[in-house]
Amino acid sequence: MTRSQLVFRFSLLAIVALLMAAIWFLLRNLGMPASFTPSVLSDWFSSQGALGPVLLMLLMILAVVVGPIPTLPISAASGLVYGMFHGTVIAVVGALAGSLVAFYLARVLGRDAVQQKLENNPVFSARGSQRFLFIAVFLTRLIPLFSFALISYAAGVTAIHLWRYALATLLGMLPMTFVFAGLGHTFELNPTLTVVAAATVLLVMSTLPLYLRRRPHSRLSRWLQLDGRI
Repeated sequence: MTRSQLVFRFSLLAIVALLMAAIWFLLRNLGMPASFTPSVLSDWFSSQGALGPVLLMLLMILAVVVGPIPTLPISAASGLVYGMFHGTVIAVVGALAGSLVAFYLARVLGRDAVQQKLENNPVFSARGSQRFLFIAVFLTRLIPLFSFALISYAAGVTAIHLWRYALATLLGMLPMTFVFAGLGHTFELNPTLTVVAAATVLLVMSTLPLYLRRRPHSRLSRWLQLDGRI
């Protein structure tokens, strides 16, 4: 790695860290509540007037890039304040923007190292299947149990193209965002069904590459294009 590459990566990391810190201090100085329940958040966003949607998107970006802040209560609060459709749009724009920041950060900082160690892996190699990766991102976005931030960073070190990642993220997060924005704090996930769904997705994503490696000429393998061709 050259000196200029090191400087660029360090600068990028510093810029993102400073931006996230700036967003956090701005929100706190404007009175962001410590509680992230939808009803409390919705009261605060509504009190901010025309600035409310911008603050909601900034909070969503912070939640996705930093990680520990839950995104679903923010989506619910967005629906409570701005309605089902407008609330969904605001929450989706913020979440997508944050996921792209995390994706690009992971791609710049870690993709080269991962690909060197896993150059023959169908998920992480430079020739990774675009269709398989698209499906993996889409399915994990559908299940709220998966960390939105973790999936964003993990996708960044795979071979998935940016536009495919953005489309899979958008399509995958729309259903649950719409549901939470529409029903607000009255909606509760069934924890058993959520865990079962997440476990099923993990099982499929972990065993499917092994199956396809043993049957490289199957119809499914050809459709997924595991040689990386588009």
